Amino acid sequence: MINGLLIDFLQNRLTEAILKSFEGSLTTKDALADIAICLDENFGHYQCNSALKLAKLLKENPKKIAETIISNIDLLEDEKEIFSEIKIAGPGFINLKLNSDFLACVLNKNQFDPKLGIKKIIKPKKIIVEFSSPNIAKELHVGHLRSTIIGDSIARLFEFLGEDVLRLNHVGDWGTQFGMLIHYLKSHQPKIISKEKKADLTTLTTWYKEAKKLFDEDPDFKKKSQLEVINLQAKEKTAIEVWEIIYDVSREAFNEIYNLLDIKITERGESFYNDDLPLIVKDLEKKGLIKESNGAKCVFIEGFKNREGNPLPIMVQKSDGGYNYDTTDIAGFKHRCEVEKADRIIIVTDSGQALHFQMIYPLVVKAKYLDPNKTKFDHVTFGVVLGEDKKKFKTRSGETEKLIDLLYKAVDHSRKILKERLKDLDKKTLDEYAINLGISAIKYADLSNHRIKDYTFSYEKMLSLEGNTAAFLFYSYVRILSIKRKVNENIEKLLKTDEIELKHPSEVSLGFHLIRFAEVLELMARDLLPNRLTDYLYDLATKFNVFFRDCKVMDALEQNSRLLLCHMTQKVLKAGFDILGLKPLDRM
Repeated sequence: MINGLLIDFLQNRLTEAILKSFEGSLTTKDALADIAICLDENFGHYQCNSALKLAKLLKENPKKIAETIISNIDLLEDEKEIFSEIKIAGPGFINLKLNSDFLACVLNKNQFDPKLGIKKIIKPKKIIVEFSSPNIAKELHVGHLRSTIIGDSIARLFEFLGEDVLRLNHVGDWGTQFGMLIHYLKSHQPKIISKEKKADLTTLTTWYKEAKKLFDEDPDFKKKSQLEVINLQAKEKTAIEVWEIIYDVSREAFNEIYNLLDIKITERGESFYNDDLPLIVKDLEKKGLIKESNGAKCVFIEGFKNREGNPLPIMVQKSDGGYNYDTTDIAGFKHRCEVEKADRIIIVTDSGQALHFQMIYPLVVKAKYLDPNKTKFDHVTFGVVLGEDKKKFKTRSGETEKLIDLLYKAVDHSRKILKERLKDLDKKTLDEYAINLGISAIKYADLSNHRIKDYTFSYEKMLSLEGNTAAFLFYSYVRILSIKRKVNENIEKLLKTDEIELKHPSEVSLGFHLIRFAEVLELMARDLLPNRLTDYLYDLATKFNVFFRDCKVMDALEQNSRLLLCHMTQKVLKAGFDILGLKPLDRM
């Protein structure tokens, strides 16, 4: 039976047929079959679109080419017929309908694979996913939600695929703002430094705003703040101690959110690269890449200009000798390639950072810190979260919504819904269910939207049991658990004695969709669009509900086969939930 993805197996089979059909007339590259999923299962499961492309190369009629290809397809695999129907459609598309017994065979094999049919990885790749990345001394707001959720789902995907994943939180923990805050705490809040008084992040954020106001208005405060930046860079004892207090308060607040969202991440802030920054500038100078501009050291990348049409600089050292996040990001790339030996670097930020990385990437390639033949770089961007008024999501008072408040509101909404539906739940279970449903609903609402687009945030829509929501998917999952409880068969025993058979059209449709799980994960790994998986899971839940409507499970002649089909659906749903970071309920 086939190893790897079904679509790859069919591509190989059709490529062999094309080479056999036009031996000597085509290169292996030209003969590679173009296989795509059929949009309508009534016409077939897959479609080969190669005949039209080959018609230009071979200067022949595409329909005639399609007929020749079909006549040379090897139709058997392990003595089983692969196809139930092969038809030519339109000008030369080859529609491939797979035999239900062949599909059942693939599905039964996947039942015993903990990774549900994905390709086996022999040598795991080192994949670095940088996401979330808040600023120290500032509260996480709704804008951080997308980076955190999208980055986590991408990291979870590659972990499931068997890659070696490093999750990095590139926190903003260095620079002028810290000199400002250190001086403010020393002059206005000394009891924080002496540890006689404690502060939370909300208070720290307020003090940060007050410090910024003083910095902008009071020359003496500004001068002393700048001296604190120098003290910090020189690792002067008191400056570092105050910086650590600020860091600890921030970390505690961040961890509350990460724990609620079930996010695992390694903190590696801008300060990690401090010692590398002068060396980076020196190396770029040695390589002849630096030009001075108004006393600052800059690199100019061809093709990037400002609104006036002048070359746009990447400033690697300011005129006062300080560094900025351009320099830190260059150091980050260098470290990840040379020390971490990354095969792929994925950075998740909002679309506003697009130009920054469009300029930094060619610089690190030019400086030979990143070799594109060894390391792939993806900048994963996303749109903004909108309120129901279609404007940037804010509180009623016009403030940007704090992420922690947003999350707890979703939990409260969930609690009300569950209290109404499951009246016998004890408080502990209700609280646990409310967190799982509320947080999952937020994550799914975000991930089910194409990440490039803005999306409208609505508690009511995301917690609805209808439509493409986490609640709808959980309801289908709970339905499977309920079927298994009622039938009360030992699944492990059944797996040894029985197999899935796909006879009814609803069984065939569900079975084929289950096989495609690994294929969808591969697509998501390629384009880093989590909505690929959410769309797949929504279709899976819908197909399962159609199967449940059409095919009796309990006490039917096909009970064991159908129970195993339910079990496989549960496994695929659960694996999908895990990749998206969702926690399903066992009752709804």
